[in-house]
Amino acid sequence: MAIAEMSKLNLVALLYERDKILNALQRTRAAEVKTHTVLDNTQVCSSSLSELEERIRVLEGALDYLVRGVSGFISDNKIKDLKIESEYSLSYSEFLQAGEKREQIEGYIARITTLEEQKKELEASLLKSRRLEKTASIYRVLKQPFSILESGTRVIYRLGTIPVQAFEVLEKEQEPLFYISKLNIQENEALVFAAFHKALDGDKILQGASFNACPFKEGSGESVYKTAVAEIEAATDGLRDNADELFKMREFIKPLRIYCDYLKFELEKAALAEKLRATQETFLLEAYVPTESEKVVGEAIDGVTNAAYYEFSKPAEDEIPPTLYLNNAIVSNFETITDMYSPPSSKEFDPNTVMAFFYSLFLGFIMGDVGYGLIMLLGGGALWFKLRSKGGGLARLSGVFAVGGIFAIVWGLLFNSIFGIKFGYPAVLPDAREDRWAFMGIQVPSVLIISLELGVVHLFAGYICKTVQCFRRGYIGDGICEGVIWAIFSFGVGIAIAGLVDELDFIELAYGGGIVAAAALVMAMLTAGRKEKFFGKFTKGFGAAYGIINYASDILSYARLYGLMLSGAVIAQIISDYAVSGMNGNVGFLFSGNPMLIVLGIFILVVGHAFNFAIGLLGAYIHDARLQYVEFYGRFFEGDGELFAPLGSRHDYVRLKK
Repeated sequence: MAIAEMSKLNLVALLYERDKILNALQRTRAAEVKTHTVLDNTQVCSSSLSELEERIRVLEGALDYLVRGVSGFISDNKIKDLKIESEYSLSYSEFLQAGEKREQIEGYIARITTLEEQKKELEASLLKSRRLEKTASIYRVLKQPFSILESGTRVIYRLGTIPVQAFEVLEKEQEPLFYISKLNIQENEALVFAAFHKALDGDKILQGASFNACPFKEGSGESVYKTAVAEIEAATDGLRDNADELFKMREFIKPLRIYCDYLKFELEKAALAEKLRATQETFLLEAYVPTESEKVVGEAIDGVTNAAYYEFSKPAEDEIPPTLYLNNAIVSNFETITDMYSPPSSKEFDPNTVMAFFYSLFLGFIMGDVGYGLIMLLGGGALWFKLRSKGGGLARLSGVFAVGGIFAIVWGLLFNSIFGIKFGYPAVLPDAREDRWAFMGIQVPSVLIISLELGVVHLFAGYICKTVQCFRRGYIGDGICEGVIWAIFSFGVGIAIAGLVDELDFIELAYGGGIVAAAALVMAMLTAGRKEKFFGKFTKGFGAAYGIINYASDILSYARLYGLMLSGAVIAQIISDYAVSGMNGNVGFLFSGNPMLIVLGIFILVVGHAFNFAIGLLGAYIHDARLQYVEFYGRFFEGDGELFAPLGSRHDYVRLKK
C-alpha cells in the first residue's frame, strides 16, 4: 500500500565504457535513465539510430513472414501437437550472447527473404497460368495448329468466341457469302469458326455479335491448354515445396525473436544518447533508482568498471520521480484499473489497496450470485494462474475477476441466490425484486437503500484517504478541514439514512446522524475560506454549503449498483424458473419428463446464464470503474504520474530470469 521511494543516480564514466555500463544497469532492471541537466562544455552523445532501425525493420519483416508461413502450414495441415512459443526465458548472459549471432541471423534472414521472393514469383506465375488455362479451355478441342486458318486471297477466316445466344441468331440469319460454325460450347460461350468473302464486311457482323478473336497464334488449342495445365501444376508444386521449406525453418523463430529483442535493447540504448551528456572523453548519466536497490545498482556498476564515479541522492523538491508500486500479489492486479485512469504521482498516496477492496465489493454486489461468483473465481483464477508469470493486462484483469468472484459468492449467500434459484434457508438481505422499505413514509426498494449506504461508506473512505495524503505531506490543517470534517459529515449522513428507514424503528439514528452531519457542515463552511481574504471567506463558505448538492448527486450515483444488480438477478431468476422451477405452477423443462423439453431446458440454462453472466460482468466492470474514478478518486486523487520503466525492461518475446 505504498509507492517506492526513489533515489537519483548521478554517474560520470569514460565514454568508451558507456555500453557495458548501460548493460550492467539493464541487468539490474532497477534504473530508469532520465534526461540529464544541460551543463556547460558538454554535448549530447552521438548515436546511430537509423542503422539499427533499418536492421530491426528488415528483421521484423522476415520474422513476421516466417511466423505467418509456419502458422499457416500448421493450420492447413491440421497439426495439433505443434505450437509456436510466444515467450522465451533466458538468463541475462544468454540474452547478451544474442548479439554475437549477427552473421548467423543475417543468414536466416537471407534464406527467408529468398523464399519470400520465390513465393511471389510462383504466385505470379500461377496467376498467369490460370488465366491462360481459363482462356485456352474452350480451344482445347482443336488439335490442328492455328496457322492453318490463315486467310486466302478471296476468303477470310476467323476463329474466336461469341455468346451462345448471339451464335444462334447468326446461324439462323446467315447472310450470303458468310458462313459460321460452332466448334465447342463452354458455359455461355461458343467457340466458332467463321468464313466470309472479302467483299463482305464480315468483321462488322461478328463485332455486332460480341465476337472475341482467338488470342493464340502458335501451336494448337490442345497444346496451349496442356501447357497451361502443366504450368499450373509446376507452380502449385513449387508453392508446396516453398511452404515445406519455410516450415522446416520454424526452428529459426526462437533465435530471430531473441535477436529482435536484443536489437531493440540496443536501439533503446542508442536512443538514450539524447538523454546523456558527454565531453570528449566522458559521459554523464542521471537515472532514477528505487532507494532499496541502490546497493544492487552500485554493485552492478562496480562489477564492470573501476573508473566510474557515481553517487545516490534524493531528488529535488521540484522533481517528480516515476511511480513504482509496492503492492502484494492480490492488490497488484488492481493497479491496471488505476493506471487506465492515471498512475498516481510518486509523491501521493497509493489508493490501490483501498480501491481494490471497494472495487471487489461492488463487483460482487452487482453480480450477487453464488453460481456467477464461482465462475468468476474458478475461471478468473485459472486464467490468472496460467498467465501470472507473463504478467500483462489480461492476467491482471483475470485476477480482479477472481477476487470479485469471492465477494460475489458472499453476496449471493446473503441474497440466497445460486443461478437465480433460492434454496431452503432464509435470506439475510432483502429480495432485490420484491422487498420494500418505508423511507420517510415512502416505499423504496430495500436494496436501493443498501446501495446508497454503500456509496456513503465509499465516500467516507475517500475523505479518509484525503486525510492520510495531507498528513503524509505535513498539511495537518488541510487534512482536518478537507478530509476529517467531510468524513464526519459522511458518517452522519450514513447514520441518518439508516435512521429514516421505518423498518429499523430507530429514529434516534436519524436525529443523531443529522446533528453530526449539520455540525460537520457548519465546520466545513467556517473553514472553507481559511486561506482567503475577508470577502473570499464568505464565498468559500457558501460554496461549501452548495457542495451538498454535488454530494447528494454523488450518493445517487450509487443507485447504479442496485440497477445493475436487479437486472442481472431478474434475468437469472427467469432463466432458472423456466428451466428448473417452472412458471405459474407448471413443472420446469428439466423435470417435465419430455426428452425434447429437457434438452430445451439445458439449452436455456447454459445459453441464458452465459449471456446474462457476460453482459452483467461487462456492465459491472465498466460502472464499478466509473464509481472509483469519479466518486472515490474525485475526493483525493491527483494522478498524472508516470510508471517506472527501467532500462531494458520492455521485451516482446524474452523474459529475463531473476
